[in-house]
Amino acid sequence: MLYKEDWEQAKGRFMAWWQGEVVDRVALQVRAPRKVYQPKKLNPPAKLEDRWTDIEWRLNEADENFRATFFGGEAFPCFWCNLGPDLMAAFLGAELVFEETTIWVKPIIDDWETAPPLHIDPENRWWRLTLEMTKAAVEFGKDKFFVGLTDIHAGGDLLAALRGRENFCLDLVEHPEKVCEAMKQITPLFFEVYESLHSIIRTQYEGTCTWLNVWAQGRWYPVSMDELALISPKMFRKFFLNDIVAQVNWLDNSLFHLDGPDCVRHLDILLEIPNLNGIQWVPGARYKSMLVWVPLLRKIQQAGKLIHIAVPANEIEILLSELSPKGLMLDTYCASEDEAKDLLRKATKWTKEKVQVSISEGEATGDGQSQPQ
Repeated sequence: MLYKEDWEQAKGRFMAWWQGEVVDRVALQVRAPRKVYQPKKLNPPAKLEDRWTDIEWRLNEADENFRATFFGGEAFPCFWCNLGPDLMAAFLGAELVFEETTIWVKPIIDDWETAPPLHIDPENRWWRLTLEMTKAAVEFGKDKFFVGLTDIHAGGDLLAALRGRENFCLDLVEHPEKVCEAMKQITPLFFEVYESLHSIIRTQYEGTCTWLNVWAQGRWYPVSMDELALISPKMFRKFFLNDIVAQVNWLDNSLFHLDGPDCVRHLDILLEIPNLNGIQWVPGARYKSMLVWVPLLRKIQQAGKLIHIAVPANEIEILLSELSPKGLMLDTYCASEDEAKDLLRKATKWTKEKVQVSISEGEATGDGQSQPQ
């Protein structure tokens, strides 16, 4: 792969990580500015919407960003059709609202009595654009970078986008039967969108990647429901857990994208899902350090689940002293390519030290097995 010369080694570590194992060091994704790089001058479209929707521009912009980036360890270049977190609602007829850094939608269910059927029109502009951009990326990116699935915010997040967040919350109390009826229509949409896009990508690529730059063989996705921050565990179980479990059971591999401290109250429920491989923990903008979340991360590991977290480079050594490297993936950034390579060397040393300590602790217990970290 042009922008990832050591892909085969990274692929091996990904496969080991999904099994909760370690090859030679903790799974570590590290990006940095490439040492040798001659920038090309690109002229972005004048209109804001075109900067999101012009396929040629999006691919050339991504290609330039990949050329400028050193992808160390398990980091790798992946383009995906990013048209905002509520793109699924646009597939169902919602209007997209373009901003500089994201895209939102205007709700379309004002009244349940006049709610439109929840299905994807094959002629929907945004659905056709997503398919077209994915096809173009597969052709453009072959042998240079991966192409991933778009952001499939399905389930409860899709319902909230269609209804509006305030009405969504009120419906759980005032119209629970309407929520249940809507979810029966929404759950199959995840599979429809996934398979349509995955069938395009797998014509040229082995395995799957997504907006979360993790690779896996077969079908994988970071399942999510950001609206968990607004509801109780009781409501989660009643209205939305079945949808999450259906996605997890259909996929070959899955993580749950747990987004923010207000979602932590649902962690116990998620850890109970047998086929869920792990948790991608995102603590939110107000928490600059991952170290305060070590007890939560230990809890996830003790439940036998994988972890994916983004961390500052200067916290990696400390985290490795507190957590098991098995099933742990760390995503970070360095200021230079040399720093990134040095961090990978150090991570190998820290991992070996951690493994030796775990073996010694296991021997001290007399069972020869390392203890949960």
